[in-house]
Amino acid sequence: MPDHSTPAVPGTTGGSDAVAPPPASERKYVENKPPRGLYVRVFIYVVATHVLLAFMSVLVFAAKTR
Repeated sequence: MPDHSTPAVPGTTGGSDAVAPPPASERKYVENKPPRGLYVRVFIYVVATHVLLAFMSVLVFAAKTR
């Protein structure tokens, strides 16, 4: 028995269904980019961290001047 399958009718390919793309209803959605909300959250965290550090620096400066 051969290792490969041969088409039953000459001139046709055996795997034509595998080559054709699936219908639109069966396509799987693949997200290549991170969601926009991720950028917003990172921006807020970075800004909040800088504000917190600046506030703590002001507190340290105020404590040293007294």
